[in-house]
Amino acid sequence: MERGEAAPPPAEEKGEEEDDYGYRLFPDRNKKPQSFLVRSLFTFHNRCQLMLRMTLDTNPYAQLLLEALKQSGCTVFNDRHFSCENCDGCVSGGFDSATSQIVLCQNNIRQQSHMNRVVTHELIHAFDHCRAHVDWFKNVKHLACSEIRAANLSGDCTLMNEIARFKFGLKGHHQTCVRDRAIRSILAVRNVSKETAEKAVDEVFDACFNDLEPFGRIPHSKTDAKRAYRDFQNRDRYNANL
Repeated sequence: MERGEAAPPPAEEKGEEEDDYGYRLFPDRNKKPQSFLVRSLFTFHNRCQLMLRMTLDTNPYAQLLLEALKQSGCTVFNDRHFSCENCDGCVSGGFDSATSQIVLCQNNIRQQSHMNRVVTHELIHAFDHCRAHVDWFKNVKHLACSEIRAANLSGDCTLMNEIARFKFGLKGHHQTCVRDRAIRSILAVRNVSKETAEKAVDEVFDACFNDLEPFGRIPHSKTDAKRAYRDFQNRDRYNANL
């Protein structure tokens, strides 16, 4: 299970026990699905579904990724590939590679801008899962690469988001943010040491940071994302005419 925006667990919890691959953060994963009537009674679930629909219909980051997934042979269907669930208090979302499903933490996502960012982050994991043979569970470098790409391309490290976290920097701040968030993500879902996570991120950082597919650029804002989406559509039309 890959996650979105999780804080690492306390160091004392990281013993030698068998790694659960982050599923402990998503307790609803192993529960029997509730009926539509029961789910509809919960405001969190309704709000999550409405915000998800808004993201898929209007957010250029998500729209580009959905189109790229479709072109790669992995069409995304709302009812099949997204699930609004209650999660551990420290996570906002995750990508369950075993089911190719994106989990949205309905108890932790309260704003549309947050939903936009979480959906985008997890769709990047889905895109990587679709286009490459990613060993999510056993190869920490594979996980590190996708986490670097998700932090870099999803808007996680935009200037406004960093200011909201009271983090400020000048030259190289975006790269620092991407590295830090990738390391935090690995520590949240894998029973590895901080040194192991840092080593994995550092070893693949340059290649994965510069892998800008399918955006073709780092979208630092919605305006950038709209341009990237337009360029992606034009690239598709150009290739169709070759």
